Amino acid sequence: MRNKLQKFTEFTELLLPHETTWLLANQQFDDKTKVAILERVDYNCRRQHGEERLAYNENLDKRKYSNLKLWIADRLRNLDVDMHLEWMLDTERKILTDAIEPATEERLLHEIKAGTPTRFYFTRFYELAQSYRHFLLIRMRYTDHDLVETFLANHRDAWLRSKETGEELHRATLDIVKQYAGNATPSIHWEQRLTDIFYDETLDGWNRYMALVRLTFIYYNYRRFEPLLEKYEYLEQQLNKGLFYSKRILLNYYGNRLMLHVKFREFEKAEYYGYLSVRVKNIDYIHYVNNLCAVLLREKKYREAMALLKDALPESKTTHSFHNKIGFVSHYVKCQIHLEQYLAAENYAETYLRAYPREIFENRWFLFFTSYLESLLHQRKYAKLLKVCTKHKLLERDKASVNKSFYLPTIRWYYAVAALLTDRDTLDKQQKALASFMPPIQTDPAKRQQLMELIELIKTHHSPLAAYLAQWLGE
Repeated sequence: MRNKLQKFTEFTELLLPHETTWLLANQQFDDKTKVAILERVDYNCRRQHGEERLAYNENLDKRKYSNLKLWIADRLRNLDVDMHLEWMLDTERKILTDAIEPATEERLLHEIKAGTPTRFYFTRFYELAQSYRHFLLIRMRYTDHDLVETFLANHRDAWLRSKETGEELHRATLDIVKQYAGNATPSIHWEQRLTDIFYDETLDGWNRYMALVRLTFIYYNYRRFEPLLEKYEYLEQQLNKGLFYSKRILLNYYGNRLMLHVKFREFEKAEYYGYLSVRVKNIDYIHYVNNLCAVLLREKKYREAMALLKDALPESKTTHSFHNKIGFVSHYVKCQIHLEQYLAAENYAETYLRAYPREIFENRWFLFFTSYLESLLHQRKYAKLLKVCTKHKLLERDKASVNKSFYLPTIRWYYAVAALLTDRDTLDKQQKALASFMPPIQTDPAKRQQLMELIELIKTHHSPLAAYLAQWLGE
């Protein structure tokens, strides 16, 4: 039976906690019933995944729900910086093609009167005003032209400053991305300048937010998470005030909070933010799904992880990002393994490998083959495991990746098990081979835990090898 308030319920299910926080703080309803409904919307919005939603009172006049829905949509639309950018781009197109309507002009003139250099897309707005100035002058609309000219003159220095800040961000990005890609180029010298930009409340929002994005990369490069958490706590305060607001930015914020809490091993918080990040499907949806799935797998919530992936299957097939696509497939195979669907996992991986071999090796080959080889190991298909490693030169690729931050000796250890159990090598020979490629003893708790779990898996196949590896790890 259809819920009488199904449309309202479906609408509110897509709202995010920072949206409802701002709505509650800025509502001025005299109607206490509307306030109560909004408070219930807020409660439902921030509940934990799987927690039962509080039902809405169906005995109330449905018009209250309809009006509240319209009010919420209107308030968020007016606050949304990305929607404002879309309006600006459309308005500029209309100006350049002499197709601007009176209502659009009225809004533009009103915004120019109220415009400040701290708005999110200030540089774009300033340049829109420049285009509009030409439109007005050639039509001898001197009064409106003078208004626009005054705005441009008053804020020219701020515009130039924003443009120069954007160039600084680009220069910082060059160093940061080079380091992230494995280059020796340092980037820590950008920390203070980017911090100054982020906290500068006289700057436009776009530059400030982009500074935080780059600081995030720097702190991950240098594994400094405390100062990053401090900055995200500040961003939290700004978001609660309605600043920096758009669905896209909020989802990105939740996705970043997931990764940050993982670094602090706060997996419940990471899961909470992860589910918020996938509440609305956007261009980065599969990226957020992959990150949340990794958390669920770490928490051994295998069925929840599989349910998440199955829900995202259509989007995984249409995304143009092979980085995200291969991550998705690898997690899907991993879920099948944990649910003891070993043959299905093998078949799923092989289907993808046949279809996209080049893309796999250009993107996340290590993650993909770690999952694929594990599906073979569980089925004790040792000869096939060796064949796959040889065909795709996985040991050579593995050797080249030893110094990468993501590296674990998973593939090499799987190969060692298979070589021993097919009598290709002796234990002594494999021990010597492994000793020459052992990474430094892991002090990172997460990686150490992964190695211990890996040794436990190997123990079910070859106890002496597992004992040797445990001794190396100091267990």
